[in-house]
Amino acid sequence: MSFTQNTAAPSRSLTAFFDTKGAAQQAASDLEAAGVSRGDIAIVEGGGTATGTASVPEHEGFLASLKDMFMPEEDRYSYAEGLRRGGYLVSVRTGQVDSDRVLDILDRDGAVDMDQRETTWRSEGWTGFGAPAVGTAAAATSATQVAASTRGATVPSVGRDTGATGREDAIPVYEERLNVGKREVSHGRLRVRSYVVETAVDEQVTLRSETVQVDRRPVDRAVSATDAMFQDRTIELEEFAEEAVVSKEARVVEEISLRKEARDRTETIHDSVRHTEVEIEDGRTAATAATATTAGMATGAVREGSDDGRIVEHMEVYASDGTKIGTVDHMEGTDRIKLAKTTSPDGQHHYVPLSWVDHVDRHVHLNRTLAEIKAAR
Repeated sequence: MSFTQNTAAPSRSLTAFFDTKGAAQQAASDLEAAGVSRGDIAIVEGGGTATGTASVPEHEGFLASLKDMFMPEEDRYSYAEGLRRGGYLVSVRTGQVDSDRVLDILDRDGAVDMDQRETTWRSEGWTGFGAPAVGTAAAATSATQVAASTRGATVPSVGRDTGATGREDAIPVYEERLNVGKREVSHGRLRVRSYVVETAVDEQVTLRSETVQVDRRPVDRAVSATDAMFQDRTIELEEFAEEAVVSKEARVVEEISLRKEARDRTETIHDSVRHTEVEIEDGRTAATAATATTAGMATGAVREGSDDGRIVEHMEVYASDGTKIGTVDHMEGTDRIKLAKTTSPDGQHHYVPLSWVDHVDRHVHLNRTLAEIKAAR
């Protein structure tokens, strides 16, 4: 079974999916009985709770109902599909100490394994995360761009040249940023159960028994002076026998216990993000271009790329072997370049000495390879 969790300190949220309203309400009641505050328990109902207007797609309505829950986008998409099919979500805000107990309760009350459920939905034709729902704004935009590309047209950008002076047109520069969340996935339970088994045991023991025999033998001898003649006499012997006596002694021969070990690991997420690059084609006369360039430099204009050898913000920096190592954040003083941390693998700022720069066109090209740069750091 899988749960989605938000691990923001000092508490975290656990989200589980249920097929029926009764199971979701039972889980909420059991959590409340276990000491979780009712204000920390939220139930999101599927079925008829989505937006009812015809202009808003059904799937998009369920996504909107999850907008306040922090979770990976693919989980949000899967839960929205579950709500669309009539399911229910139970979200619990809990501390680190209580999380195991909350997971036990959600599991016991029938939380659905979303990995298995997604596999079933895909076999029924569900495309999963990444495919825009039919009728959404994203699908409409995509269709418009494809149609424009097919006709050889250009999708309009922000602003149009009307010929009026004093008007400023702008092309927006977009950049995607990677947000990595976490979800908790159950890898199964380990249960130790003790029960009583009776086993037949055979043991050998040596027992001794005694018997008394009466022997009569004929005798013919003379009576001696020591013989007590004609007197009453009695002799007797007692027989004994050993019997097996069984007793049992219980002893502890082994102890079995369960304990949980937690380990942290660092996992590198491989994905791609997009950003907008702008190419400037200057078709003006030499005099006009020179005037505009001087004005731009005087006002500190920032451009994507530089035709005059200047190193400016957002320029990509490449090692001599062609590997991109980052993007210019700004010039740090006069002797080094500060790279943007958003393009750094470790999310930190790095600096490049100006002496490493080989030449500058639309990009900054260095005279060192990626291996040499890493070694120098």
